[in-house]
Amino acid sequence: MNDAQIVKMFLERDEAAIRELENKYNGYCFKIAWNILNSREDAEECVNETWFHVWSCIPPKRPAFLQSFVGMITRGLAIDCLRKKYAAKRMDLHMADIEAETEKLNSITGKTLDCVMEEKEFYELLNRFLQSQSEEDRDIFLRRYWYMDRLEEIAKRHGKTVSSIKSNLYRSRKKLYRILAAEGRI
Repeated sequence: MNDAQIVKMFLERDEAAIRELENKYNGYCFKIAWNILNSREDAEECVNETWFHVWSCIPPKRPAFLQSFVGMITRGLAIDCLRKKYAAKRMDLHMADIEAETEKLNSITGKTLDCVMEEKEFYELLNRFLQSQSEEDRDIFLRRYWYMDRLEEIAKRHGKTVSSIKSNLYRSRKKLYRILAAEGRI
């Protein structure tokens, strides 16, 4: 079933939409939650909460890109879960690194990434940025900032060192900054 049909089912308040959404995006959402939480139970709970949140959001929202929409919800729920879990403890170094890098991106846009991703114009601008990157650079950027993969995993995936991945991400952030500046977004 395609995304438009699933969204239509949600808009009609057909509960079968949840099953269709789960069948199509369970693995995708679990991967996002797993990379953030590193716990099977927490990731599964987060994914199940995603379906409830999508049910609560559609309507009134009518997402143009369902996969990105559910991914964004999963990511936000997983980060919230992680914050609650580590509220009194020191955060995992991997997530602390990503949080610092994400803050750099947030400072570029002047808004949180979650808020900005809801804006269609920014989504299109980000797509243009990603399309302008080589396939490898695009994969590295998405693996780090969307899927929140560890630097070591990305380096292994691309047969590179962690240091070269860090450099690649730094260059990508600078390119994105230049595009945002040229578009008057910062």
